[in-house]
Amino acid sequence: MSGLNASLGYFIAIVAFGISSRVLLRRWPRLDFLLELAASFVLAACLLEVQTIVEVGQWAGGLGPDVCVTILFVVLLTHGVACGNASGNPTLTLVRFLTLEETPVLTLLAVAGQFLGAHVALLGALHYWSLELTDMHMIKNLMASSCSTSLQVSVLHGFFTECVCTLVFHLVHLSLRRRSSLIRIPLVAVLLTFLSHTASGYTSAYMNPSLAYGLTFHCPGFTLTEYATVYWLGPLTGMSMALFLYMGHIPRVFSKNLLYSQKTRFRVPKGNSSGEQEDKKKK
Repeated sequence: MSGLNASLGYFIAIVAFGISSRVLLRRWPRLDFLLELAASFVLAACLLEVQTIVEVGQWAGGLGPDVCVTILFVVLLTHGVACGNASGNPTLTLVRFLTLEETPVLTLLAVAGQFLGAHVALLGALHYWSLELTDMHMIKNLMASSCSTSLQVSVLHGFFTECVCTLVFHLVHLSLRRRSSLIRIPLVAVLLTFLSHTASGYTSAYMNPSLAYGLTFHCPGFTLTEYATVYWLGPLTGMSMALFLYMGHIPRVFSKNLLYSQKTRFRVPKGNSSGEQEDKKKK
């Protein structure tokens, strides 16, 4: 339980940083890419601790799988509330770019900030583990140099897992993006928790290139190219497919709708035209 208390303090400190960054940077809209950096840092830092609880806490701290899933859901829900429109996810940033909602320069800065935030989160987590505040963190510190990779299957299988999970996630996210945040954020958190838990024995369904970079790219077992194929190319492919299926086209690439015909929504009833002709005859 002491390990869980230490983790709770860690989560509170990270979330407080994310909220304070959002409040401070709200005055400068041109620095929105820094919000993405902060959101990516908060997400990666918290999930690195969740990963520690899942890997070590179940047998060192007596924490069951139900506790780990609950913590994951609470972290994802809190991240959505604390960071607002900043997702910390390059695929969501690219969706705004492909739908002509964001400029190329700001998109590039946001994606770079997301990867930088994930890298800083990893460095911060390594320092936090080195403090060895609890037995759980002491064991994690010993395992840090030889961590277990999240990719538990072949590269091809992992690519399709990330692609399908990202496809489902973005289809749901696109359908909810105009809804109230009170509805959207909890539903997205539930979906992410479900996909992550379901794919825990495959790729952990990160669906986020920068998050995967911070959580598993430093672990031995696969090359950078293999990791990039699964955790970068897979989500990008799934995101592109979801956007195409949802909109019928990708606005940044081509404007013609290839899937859905754009028919006139309002038609003049036939009775009106005949009535007008009779009025003309009477006159």
